[in-house]
Amino acid sequence: MTPLDKPLRREVKVGKDVFTLTIDAHGLKFVPKGKRKGFEMTWASLANGDAAIATALQASLQSR
Repeated sequence: MTPLDKPLRREVKVGKDVFTLTIDAHGLKFVPKGKRKGFEMTWASLANGDAAIATALQASLQSR
């Protein structure tokens, strides 16, 4: 396997919206293109099941 030693960035289109997905050794970040704030998840939280809780919390904060 190739180690993930530097960030990997890709553009992702979801419907009409464009996002930047950054994957690095710490986790992943999903941000609307041109913005700084978005969804961020560490590998540890993804592996231990906190991903569902974090997703629900993020959704509840954005709906306000």
